[in-house]
Amino acid sequence: MQNKVIGNFIWRFAERSGAQIVTFIVSVVLARILSPNDYGKIALITVFTTIMQVFVDSGLGTALIQKKDADDLDFSSVFYFNFVVCIILYILMFFAAPFISVFYNDPSFTPIIRVISLTIVISGVKGIQQSYVSRNMLFKKFFFSTLGGTIFSALFGIGLAYAGFGVWAIVAQQLSNTLIDTLILWLTVDWRPKKIFSWDRLKTLLSFGWKMLVSSLLETVYNNLRSLIIGKYYSSTDLAYYNQGDKLPSVFANNINTSIDSVLLPTMSNEQDDKERVKSMTRRSIKISTYIMAPIMLGLAFCADSLVSLLLTDKWLPCVPYLRIFCITYMFYPIHTANLNAIKAMGRSDMFLKLEVAKKVFGIGLLFCTMQYGVMIMAYSLLFASVVNQIINSWPNRKLLNYTYLEQIRDILPSVVLAVSMGIVVFFIGKISLPMTILLVIQILLGIIIYTVGSAILKLDEYVYIKNVLMGFIKK
Repeated sequence: MQNKVIGNFIWRFAERSGAQIVTFIVSVVLARILSPNDYGKIALITVFTTIMQVFVDSGLGTALIQKKDADDLDFSSVFYFNFVVCIILYILMFFAAPFISVFYNDPSFTPIIRVISLTIVISGVKGIQQSYVSRNMLFKKFFFSTLGGTIFSALFGIGLAYAGFGVWAIVAQQLSNTLIDTLILWLTVDWRPKKIFSWDRLKTLLSFGWKMLVSSLLETVYNNLRSLIIGKYYSSTDLAYYNQGDKLPSVFANNINTSIDSVLLPTMSNEQDDKERVKSMTRRSIKISTYIMAPIMLGLAFCADSLVSLLLTDKWLPCVPYLRIFCITYMFYPIHTANLNAIKAMGRSDMFLKLEVAKKVFGIGLLFCTMQYGVMIMAYSLLFASVVNQIINSWPNRKLLNYTYLEQIRDILPSVVLAVSMGIVVFFIGKISLPMTILLVIQILLGIIIYTVGSAILKLDEYVYIKNVLMGFIKK
């Protein structure tokens, strides 16, 4: 079982890494060609399509993964239901487009929204295939579909940007990515919807799924609310700097987080009756994820100025403070992910929803209290809310798994302290007068050496575990 989990994690990690590397390269190229205002427009529009995307799944994808005995009748029923929902959502976006344009005083939004919203319909075809892959832990399928869509859309988007299509280059890149990804997944995954449908099965899945839907909707609206407020009360350029600050750390954080999240939920669901086993997996996930995430996030934060200037040019330097805030926020994401997966795997969608309501009430209140003081203060409020959310997410597992928040902090403390020490050294190395490219290479290599050697000297459990896993695969 352990080999299967690790193998699927490696495939998922490879898929996420490949996709994120290509996406990052594309974003760097497009950022150098296009203006911050173009990026700001897409960031505003993506807020609405991201919220609509939550309804594409309706929480039923997670319900299919969590259900022990899900069969073709369950999958087919959810497929047809989701597809109809997606068509309705696209129609709503089509007719809402002019009103959104009026809200932001920019008539160019209308055609862009109507085109980019087609991703919702395409995702409706892909969604249940993804649930089937996750449930059966066939993550090798994701590797080929995601990479195929990402590479094709990258070339397509860059070509249009160089041809002078401006904001439409980003639209085409996003739409073609979803389309090719879906097509490859459809061709490589054996499952197809059958001509069967059951309202009774659907209602059973909805009893779990609707709570996940509301939770996801709260999370998505909350995460995008800052973008809506910045775009409305400040400017598209301010929003572009804020979002660009999020992009680089999220490339790494989402890669690691999504890989672990995808494998952890179905694995925990299979062990949901053994609390000690679920606790062991939760603890291992938090420790390993943080061990990987902490040095990457702190390394980015300490090298931010030179990295942004080199990759994106000096016109994007105002995004650096936001980048650092997001790095610290993402560093602690493993605590959120592992705790929430344990709650979902044990079928407690009711508890999951209560947590989301509590977090969002606090977060939105904090946001409205800080929005009048500027975009930077709003960003700091996100960091503070993230710390509070860690405590809230871990609270149920104090009883469910006998695994408290203080224990979790103790588990990750060695990795965080070592990463901070590494970051401080790397920061002062950055003060040396050398060409920027050479300096960055030195900082990265030195950071890796300090962290690795420090882990070996301290004999960190996470380091030993990863080393043993890698050595096992090399021997095979």
